[in-house]
Amino acid sequence: MKQNKTKEIRYLIELYKKETGRSEIDMKELASFAISKGWDPPKPITAEERLAKELARAAREVTRSDKETGQHYRVYHAVKFDQSGQGSFWVDIDEAKRPHMIKSAYARREQVVGDMLQLTLDLDHWNRVNPNEEPIIIETDVTPDIEERLAFSGTVIIR
Repeated sequence: MKQNKTKEIRYLIELYKKETGRSEIDMKELASFAISKGWDPPKPITAEERLAKELARAAREVTRSDKETGQHYRVYHAVKFDQSGQGSFWVDIDEAKRPHMIKSAYARREQVVGDMLQLTLDLDHWNRVNPNEEPIIIETDVTPDIEERLAFSGTVIIR
C-alpha cells in the first residue's frame, strides 16, 4: 500500500474513533463511515479474481497422508515468481522442484518470523503502557509446541 494512502487510513481510523467514541472497531462499520466521508471505495474485484482467491484459499487446505508415517502434509505450496510478492504459482509438493520448495518454505518462515517479531513489539508496548497490569509474556521459541503436537498426534519424524 502506498505511504500516503496508509497515512490517510490512519487518519480515517482516528477520526472514526473520535467521532463515534468507540475503541473497538468493526471494519465494515469503518468502511461505511469512510464512504460517508467521501472515501472512494476500491473497484469491485472481478468474478475471476474472486474465484482465484477462493481457489488459493482452498489449495492451502488440501492435505494428504504420508504413506510411511501417516502424517498429514499440505499438498499445494505457493511460490512467488517476483520479488514484490505480487504474483505466485502453486505447486504440488510431490511434484515440486527443490528450488520451488526452498523458495516457498523460506517465504512461509519469513511470515512466521515477521508475525512473532510484531507480536513481541506489540506486547512490549502494551506491557510498558500498562505498568500496573501483570505483563503479558509470550514464548517465541515454538519448538516445544511443535514437538508436543507431534507427540500428541503420534507422528514420528524421520530426518
